[in-house]
Amino acid sequence: MHDDRSLVEARLKRVLDERLRPAVYPESVPLEVAVWHAPDEPVPVAEGLAAQPEPIAVGARWGAPWGTSWFRVTGTVPEAWAGRTVEALLDLGFDENMPGFQCEGLVYRPDGTPVKGLNPRNQWVRIGAPVEGGEEVRLHIEAASNPVILDYHPFLPTRLGDKETAGSTPQYTLTRMDLAVFDETVWQLVLDLEVLGELMAELPVESARRWEILRAVEKALDAVDLQDVGGTAAQARVRLETVLSEPAVPSAHRISAVGHAHIDSAWLWPLRETVRKVARTTSNMTALLDDEPEFVFAMSQAQQWAWVRDHRPEVWARVKKAVADGRFVPAGAMWVESDTNMPGSEAMARQFVHGKRFFLDEFGIENEEAWLPDTFGFAAGLPQIIKAAGSKWLLTQKISWSQTNRFPHHTFRWEGIDGTRIFTHFPPVDTYNCSMKGSEIAHAARNFKDKGVARHSLAPTGWGDGGGGTTREMIAKAARLRDLEGSATVAWETPAEFFTKAEAEYPEPPVWVGELYLELHRATLTSQARTKQGNRRSEHLLREAELWAATAAVRAGFAYPYEELDRIWKTVLLHQFHDILPGSSIAWVHREARRTYEAVAAELDGIIGAAQRALAGEGERELVFNAAPHGRAGVAAGGAGTATVEGRTTVTGRPGGGHILDNGILRVEIDAQGLVVSAFDIEADRETVAPGRAANLLQLHPDFPNMWDAWDVDEFYRNTVTDLTEVDDLVPEDGAVRITRAFGSSRVTQVLSLAPGERRLLIDTEVDWHETEKFLKLAFPLDVHAERYASETQFGHFHRPTHTNTSWEAAKFEACNHRFVHLEEPGWGVAVVNDSTYGHDVTRTVRSDGDLGTTTTVRVSLLRAPRFPDPETDQGVHRFRHALVPGAGIGDAVREGWRINVPERLVRGAEEVAPLVTVDQDAVVVTAVKLADDGSGDVVVRFHEAHGGRARATLTAGFEVAGVTATDLLERPSDETTAPVVHSNRISVRLRPFELMTLRLSRA
Repeated sequence: MHDDRSLVEARLKRVLDERLRPAVYPESVPLEVAVWHAPDEPVPVAEGLAAQPEPIAVGARWGAPWGTSWFRVTGTVPEAWAGRTVEALLDLGFDENMPGFQCEGLVYRPDGTPVKGLNPRNQWVRIGAPVEGGEEVRLHIEAASNPVILDYHPFLPTRLGDKETAGSTPQYTLTRMDLAVFDETVWQLVLDLEVLGELMAELPVESARRWEILRAVEKALDAVDLQDVGGTAAQARVRLETVLSEPAVPSAHRISAVGHAHIDSAWLWPLRETVRKVARTTSNMTALLDDEPEFVFAMSQAQQWAWVRDHRPEVWARVKKAVADGRFVPAGAMWVESDTNMPGSEAMARQFVHGKRFFLDEFGIENEEAWLPDTFGFAAGLPQIIKAAGSKWLLTQKISWSQTNRFPHHTFRWEGIDGTRIFTHFPPVDTYNCSMKGSEIAHAARNFKDKGVARHSLAPTGWGDGGGGTTREMIAKAARLRDLEGSATVAWETPAEFFTKAEAEYPEPPVWVGELYLELHRATLTSQARTKQGNRRSEHLLREAELWAATAAVRAGFAYPYEELDRIWKTVLLHQFHDILPGSSIAWVHREARRTYEAVAAELDGIIGAAQRALAGEGERELVFNAAPHGRAGVAAGGAGTATVEGRTTVTGRPGGGHILDNGILRVEIDAQGLVVSAFDIEADRETVAPGRAANLLQLHPDFPNMWDAWDVDEFYRNTVTDLTEVDDLVPEDGAVRITRAFGSSRVTQVLSLAPGERRLLIDTEVDWHETEKFLKLAFPLDVHAERYASETQFGHFHRPTHTNTSWEAAKFEACNHRFVHLEEPGWGVAVVNDSTYGHDVTRTVRSDGDLGTTTTVRVSLLRAPRFPDPETDQGVHRFRHALVPGAGIGDAVREGWRINVPERLVRGAEEVAPLVTVDQDAVVVTAVKLADDGSGDVVVRFHEAHGGRARATLTAGFEVAGVTATDLLERPSDETTAPVVHSNRISVRLRPFELMTLRLSRA
């Protein structure tokens, strides 16, 4: 037989495009349209419905950037259409290639009842099936003219990302507003041919199945009269019945389709627009659930559920009903799909606390999976947190984006720093916007790396980001793929149903130990420095507020601010979303974030101040309140008293220029260029700075990645570097040296100080930053030979190699730390601690100038200046605090990291304040002291082993204890933790390396 594949395939494409798809709506009449443009921000639904619109014609321009327009469409169903299915086709000016990234709409009836969302792939509204003819149609559309930020030529700088700079030029052209007859038989034929055509293209040319499909398609096309598609569609469908009914082979890959609409809680739109995106999507999905009995839809991010509840009660009622029916499924167990690299220990825990509690309170549902399809890598401390929250599974897709190395598994157990293992799945479909295309389904089956021992994978199915979610076309395709020869099988299932089956069939999957590093989007650890500083400061202020409020509640009857802390925690958790904290959102988002963090800080400072005044009492004694988990200057952790400082620091001139700081513990030489050429540990008789090198060196790199400006830094940035060594001013001060230098259009001032009695050189840096597409680093070349280094993560630290033996190590050229990075040789180490930065790199070289030692260089990432999506990223004044800690063990790194982030507070009062809880073991770090969330008055203490070894510790409560319960993160009794031994108010615990423990102490 002659090979006529291309002929038939080309014929299929043209007939579908030019005859069959247009014939789905064979008849139409125009609707009358009027519009009212809201003058500023979105208005309540009742106000939009009541507004007086003006006529507008199809073809007219509408929609200033970020505006809201209320369209009213009216018309009458022709009498001649009686007995037929009729839909309204409402095209606001959509580009079908951009679902979720342009204008959107939500359709209402005149009484304010939501109907469904309008999106590029979902432009229809059912009027009747069948109609009687003569029905009056009246619909209202709340249309958002969100501008296109990520266009066909992506990553171009744009001012459209902030309403203050976006202008008022209309963005869209009203394209179609019609009533139309819907021919379901033609629509079904289109889906038949699409599924078969897409499957055929994925099958081997030599397979018999491909040729069977080709011949059936050819016969079906022969049966279609192109001048009477509607009259001949049924006959064409008959010719496809045989090939569509052939069952899949028994070994076929099995796909669990989960209805899904990944909605970024902010990204190329502000938070207020996400509220509406969620309302449109949930309206769409509840309507689809009514029409499709097998369909299941899952939505994560408790915050988004709360937005529907609080802002769209009419939509919420439909959502609650669908949840009760088991069809609309809460997923993910977190407040938002947060970044997991940068949130601190408590914040990561509270993501699960507030997420799970929301679903329990609203629906009585506890879901067991962490659902993070789009997060930019996963910190090694996360498995323990997932388990401590009562969950046991993780799903993500993002690791498939890695540029260098292909991850070796799709289903595996992920082991965290404490040994906890979590059953994890990466969908091999490699998208969280699956549309049931044949190419996607075939890719999932081919790509699945666990063939032979497992057969199940998951496909999150639907358009995200306001694109409308799952469509009726996707459901129709899934129905045809349920059991079809040549394809993987497809069934709608909940996440829990998938994970239960996958874990049962694969009880001993491979294990991956350590972080799940995304080899992409590394610059998100640095972009938008103010957002990151706001997060770090908020996390520590929340910890302080809980500590002092709990202490004051127990000691002084202070009214514990339950509601305020709950609300503030949720605000901070929202801003840890994986496009806010990482700095990859538009200018509007980060402008609002700065204001939010300022308000959060002011409110928390107020709570802290009130609690401390209640504790201190009336008096003139100067008390130091120490909220850090370690004692300092004679003041106990969690207590207040008089600080004692011993010793003095001298500042003397340095031969050849510069100054020497000396406090008897460290001697630091700062040369005439303001660089640290020596940091000598006097007791250890050991130099910190590598020979011939200088620390405190600011380095400037060009920074123009190939794609994803705010997200990426590509390795070639290192090829060019400028050392900033020119000095404008070098001035000694009391125990310090002030350095001023200028570069480009920017200016930097640093104060290097060495306090009496301290083993740390404090570096305060102020940068007035006005560079573009540049990357600023602060370098510390250290005389340390280390094959690995430690960086802090949630509830512990994680080791990374300093070498690049393999492509996996080489790909980690920018990584995340929390409060410290630590390197050591046996018996002596160095820590670099920070108050607000996350990105860093560590490299090593062997010196060849006669000294064959190793130089290991730690470089802190300070600032970037990408132009997309925010063209003004990081412009302006920034302040950072770092410290170099010579002679530091890992315990010193932990302690100094806390110290630089939680400064003491001075309060005048009458008496010292004893800690509410003390711990006798320095390796055991208390991360939270608070009152129980249920209002019982119980004291909750959370702590972990922080040095990486086993620990025995005694916690002593500063109050009478009636009982002690080990709990999970939600403060419920847990059988996962070894029971503590209790003697009155003394509690003995044993911890494995990095083990996290939460105790609930009831008061006598």
